[in-house]
Amino acid sequence: MKNSIKIVMLFFLGVIVVSCKKEDISPSYHKGEMTILTDESFKSVTEALAEGYMINYPETKIKVVTKKEDLGFLDLLHDKARIVVMSKDLSPEEVKTYEEQVDLKFLPAKFAADAVIFIVPKDSPKESISMEEISQGMKSENKEFIFDGANSSNLNFVAQKLKKQPKDLKFSIIPGSKSIIEELDKYPNKIGVIGLNTFSRPYDKESEKLKSMVKILPVEYKGKIYNTDFENLRKMDYPFTRVLYFLTNEGNFNIANGFIRYSCTQLGQMIVQKEGLQPYNMYRREVQMR
Repeated sequence: MKNSIKIVMLFFLGVIVVSCKKEDISPSYHKGEMTILTDESFKSVTEALAEGYMINYPETKIKVVTKKEDLGFLDLLHDKARIVVMSKDLSPEEVKTYEEQVDLKFLPAKFAADAVIFIVPKDSPKESISMEEISQGMKSENKEFIFDGANSSNLNFVAQKLKKQPKDLKFSIIPGSKSIIEELDKYPNKIGVIGLNTFSRPYDKESEKLKSMVKILPVEYKGKIYNTDFENLRKMDYPFTRVLYFLTNEGNFNIANGFIRYSCTQLGQMIVQKEGLQPYNMYRREVQMR
């Protein structure tokens, strides 16, 4: 009889252990840990969205790690990361590689309109810059444009706009967008190239300090001059407007896909707007009066 009781108890203990194991490995969007890889240019908005998600789901822990765009994409392909933030348009070859290695359809989750901006020291007499100046300057041995790195999202995007490969362009490097802003006055004849999100967050002391140190050059394109206000980003009239999107290798509805869904809903889009960027998914309130 005692042996029978022991067998029954062992059976139920086994069931409990198996059940716990299944619970631990089952997909969950509201608990667990995850690392997001993002280019430094998008760090601020990515961190803001991560903070919002963790507030809504306290059992989640999201770490935002900065990595150059190209290298982050490679980590995703090699299963070293579950989610990355991207801006550049992938080539057909890159899309094919993604679909083959990740075994998912390429479905970028677009969530914000950002911009690559051109900056000069505050006291510079220069007031604007033309597409022709940018194109010619990127061929010059003077290397008058300063980027934050050879694999950066900013360089990738400018190269795509000019229909060039980054390796074919001439440029200088100061690692980090913040460093470019702080050191730009040492190079009065140079033009810094950074992401708008570097200092787009309104009412943020550090953002306001960085922004006060430089002048953003409007871009002349097809006879018109465009700045980076919400209207020009929304209509994508500013020539260097770019759309930020998430890519994941997660095939189920776990924390990565939960975070993506959150970022694209109204709550996430409100965070994007508070970051000083243009939400990609517009939510309009319509009131019908009778």
